[in-house]
Amino acid sequence: MSRLSFCRRYLCPVSQARSQALIRLHLAVLLWGFTAVLGKLISYGSFNLVWHRMFLTTLIYLFMPAVWRGFRTLNFSQVRVFAGIGVLIALHWVTFYGSIKIGNSISLALGCFGAVSFFAAILEPLIVGTPFRKQELLLGVLVLLGLALIYQARPREQVAEANFMAAAGVGIISAFLAALFSVLNKKYLSAHSTLSVSTMELGSGFLFLSLLLPWLVTPGFVWIPQGMDILWDILLALVCTNLAFFLGTDALKHVSAFTANLAVNLEPVYGILFAAFLFKEYEVLNMWFYAGAGIILLSVILQPILKKYADH
Repeated sequence: MSRLSFCRRYLCPVSQARSQALIRLHLAVLLWGFTAVLGKLISYGSFNLVWHRMFLTTLIYLFMPAVWRGFRTLNFSQVRVFAGIGVLIALHWVTFYGSIKIGNSISLALGCFGAVSFFAAILEPLIVGTPFRKQELLLGVLVLLGLALIYQARPREQVAEANFMAAAGVGIISAFLAALFSVLNKKYLSAHSTLSVSTMELGSGFLFLSLLLPWLVTPGFVWIPQGMDILWDILLALVCTNLAFFLGTDALKHVSAFTANLAVNLEPVYGILFAAFLFKEYEVLNMWFYAGAGIILLSVILQPILKKYADH
């Protein structure tokens, strides 16, 4: 088989719509990779951070006329579904940034996030009704192998190891929640406006967190950001959430949740590179970590090849 034939058969997208969706998806993933950097730069805690993020992103969306037009197409049952998904998104973000804060490491939180593809391989057939695919389960197991190698990169000092394990556990929970809300969006989104649904989900997530404020607000809670936190919050909301969330959600109309979640596995790669450049986290990483991250990247490369092969 010639190299060109191999490319056409195994690597090239099946349609222009899918090709454009993959471009939007990977751009979204690049922006999501930078959210971890902003999460570390913002000086206050994860619950406080996500509360601000969801408020700002919802507020920006509500200034768009298309959002309000899309709201009129939703009935009460659909609003309830998307509001529930918004709660899952809020919990995912709180646990994701919680992992970064607990372990003081972008790389660890993003490495654990690679488990999202394994959870998606199980959840999508159960929720959407698609058949289980052996190649997807195998790639999910490959990602778990990568995570096992990342686990070997943990520090040996007792306190640091305890923080590492706590951060990894919260990171795995975050990955499960990310897979769950992506699969649910895949099931319910296709007939509705992506922009309106995104606003509904982010707004309901903000309201959910607001209901928890009486129990979770501490004396150090930041109601209005100060200093550089103002800039980081704006970047997190406008670029890395509003734009990225729309691109990623819209791409789900043309790709499976598993394909989307495998692409999202590139988020650790982008984020780790950002962390290495900005915070020099490579100084505390070893070969176990790089081997695990490499295996996660390999699963992303293999997925479209195996999917093409299975389709033929």
